[in-house]
Amino acid sequence: MGTPEFAVPSLQILVEEGYNVVGVITAPDRKSGRGQKISKSAVKEYAETQNLNILQPTNLKDEAFLDELKSLNANLQVVVAFRMLPVAVWDMPEIGTFNLHASLLPNYRGAAPINWAIMNGEKETGATTFFLKHKIDTGDIILQQKEEITKDDTAGTLYARLMLMGAQLVLKTVKLVEEEKVESTPQILTGEEKSAPKIFKDTCEIDWTQDGSSIRNFIRGLSPYPAAWTKLNNKTIKVFEADFVHSANSNVENGEIDSDNKSYLAFGCKDGVINIKSLQMEGKKRNTIEEFLRGYNVNS
Repeated sequence: MGTPEFAVPSLQILVEEGYNVVGVITAPDRKSGRGQKISKSAVKEYAETQNLNILQPTNLKDEAFLDELKSLNANLQVVVAFRMLPVAVWDMPEIGTFNLHASLLPNYRGAAPINWAIMNGEKETGATTFFLKHKIDTGDIILQQKEEITKDDTAGTLYARLMLMGAQLVLKTVKLVEEEKVESTPQILTGEEKSAPKIFKDTCEIDWTQDGSSIRNFIRGLSPYPAAWTKLNNKTIKVFEADFVHSANSNVENGEIDSDNKSYLAFGCKDGVINIKSLQMEGKKRNTIEEFLRGYNVNS
């Protein structure tokens, strides 16, 4: 069960390893873009190339869907980047249902673990497989693997690595289940865990009163999607890449713009300036700062 690109390698590795995938559950097709063309999920696109049985329920509690799912007689269900499942679904298989989550649970439970780990300045994260239970992201842990977060990682680069690492973790987990060697352990809470709630546009606005390191982490954690944003001459710009230049005596005030209109555009922050390297103005395409300033006068 999965929908986005993140779930594809996990499905692919199980198919390539010869496991009997009796069904693939993914999101319904939807209209997208200016032309409102019908778009399929990444998981569906791959599943079609393998002639897999595809189910696309709009309501996971619908009796017709539950009957169809039960008829597949799956003894194990694997969930990667899918919506919350009702008990009737995850409790159906004989062995159970396990999920792949892109964090070291119980840290960063929630919808956006990759983004929040970077936004919070973490140096390490990872992936976890765990059995589903009633409360989301709380089930017993099967396997975990750590992954370093580099100083230049963005949500996009970390996503790509965890996507592939996660697929290997899914395969290892299925093999443990197959060999009846699973030794799952309950999640132990220390009270210091951080959460990873869903991200909305309003929470992506840059707060220039913060320190530069926090702002740079914020930008990295939201790049390339949904992207941190701010206002430039009353127009919204998305910021994808930026450097922090520390200066205890900076004369650029919080949120104030400094630019040479050639290759340099910066915003003042609490302890220096944030030097913008890549951005996108509303209604335009993404540009490097040099490309942007060739066609835009900051002082106009």
